[in-house]
Amino acid sequence: MMGFDVDLFVIGGGSGGVRAARMAAATGATVALAEDSRLGGTCVIRGCVPKKLMVFASGFREMPAEARAYGWDIADGTFDWAAFRTTLHAELDRLEGVYRRLLEGSGVRVHDARARLCDAHTVVLSSGETVTAKHILVATGGWPERPDLPNAHLGLVSDDIFELDALPKSMLIVGGGFIACEMACILAGLGVKVTQFYRGAQILRGFDDEARGLIAESMTAQGIDLHLGTNVVEMAEAAAMVGGDGNMGAGVDSATDLLPQTGKRGCPVWVKATNGMEQTFESVLFATGRRPSTQGIGLEDLGVSLGRRGEIVVDDYSQTAVPSIYAIGDVTNRVNLTPVAIREGMAFVRTVFEGEPTAVDHDLIPSAVFTQPELGTVGLTEEAARESEPIEVYCSSFRPMRSAFAGSDARVLMKLIVSQASRKVLGCHIVAPDAGEMIQLAAIAVKMGATKEDFDRTVAVHPTMAEELVTMRTATRKA
Repeated sequence: MMGFDVDLFVIGGGSGGVRAARMAAATGATVALAEDSRLGGTCVIRGCVPKKLMVFASGFREMPAEARAYGWDIADGTFDWAAFRTTLHAELDRLEGVYRRLLEGSGVRVHDARARLCDAHTVVLSSGETVTAKHILVATGGWPERPDLPNAHLGLVSDDIFELDALPKSMLIVGGGFIACEMACILAGLGVKVTQFYRGAQILRGFDDEARGLIAESMTAQGIDLHLGTNVVEMAEAAAMVGGDGNMGAGVDSATDLLPQTGKRGCPVWVKATNGMEQTFESVLFATGRRPSTQGIGLEDLGVSLGRRGEIVVDDYSQTAVPSIYAIGDVTNRVNLTPVAIREGMAFVRTVFEGEPTAVDHDLIPSAVFTQPELGTVGLTEEAARESEPIEVYCSSFRPMRSAFAGSDARVLMKLIVSQASRKVLGCHIVAPDAGEMIQLAAIAVKMGATKEDFDRTVAVHPTMAEELVTMRTATRKA
């Protein structure tokens, strides 16, 4: 029998790859891992963690006014991006160090290099080293796309936001998915004048219509200039456009401001939209989707099947068409969430190294969109549910006590989708501050198959926003 250098070689040091490597090593397997960027991957370095810290930072903008309504003598403050950015990167450095220590403490050999497959059992590293492995796990995640548009290179992508030397005065965000909407709320909260273009009829496609409609209203109320059914037609460096109609756009004070900026900030960009609007923005951010990172790994040469968007095609056990090669996480484009990648990594180890074939359950996965207010969701939307069976909808929208007392018109939404036949709660959707925290607990009940009557039998916690989930007795509508 052929001998291998290691039992498992993991390509990618994100959350899924690191969990799989550590679990496999715990079984006694010899494991190596290659990462050509930073350990922690998209979530820790360029996604969930820095984004959520920015959500926290942006949320303080409304705090002084609300505090004054409650009797506190607190003045409005100013946001210091440079100070926050320094602390943010120190925290990311700390977390990367934690990941490295966890891997090394588990006996995983870490290669800070790019890996490429040259056959079903061999990995060639950019350092020049070659490693053979009985099993190979690809966990390379995804990368943000720019649209196929002339001068699209002038725009930033989500990875760039955390590296900005300074916040722009104005920004155009192109896109309507969760990343675009989260970034719009964050940057508006930090004092940036935000305009958002989305080519669709409503933001957050795929989420519950009623919930996403409320979020769109809330974003507009926050001062975000949201243009639906709108896309970019042309864009160019703004300095080249001076001398036209003289319209230099929101947040741009003079021709001097139109000169390209130094550092990681982007440059002022003139944009023409499908609705005829022409304006100049200090920065443009493209949040128009992410694509699996499969280029340059050598997959297709070995017979690994790739899908339409370049994703690795795998079976229920994360195995590719090449038996020794597996893939997990965003690179497979199944459910692109960090906890799902971790679950897939754990299932891979149980299947391959513990002899317990384990398929990941991708049904009823809760998720949150960290807009302001947040959206928490699990299960079917009203639109999807009524296509499958007769349903009842229980819905309540109201001004929550805390912000209403301070004079805010902001509203929240609590919504349950219920099967008329089985009485099971098919979906739960919450739009409210801390909706992500609430949906995690509601998801347990939905995953267990709780009925509407199970919710009804649960005593409310009063006074809370979440009590509406167990006090709604009359269906709002049936479909």
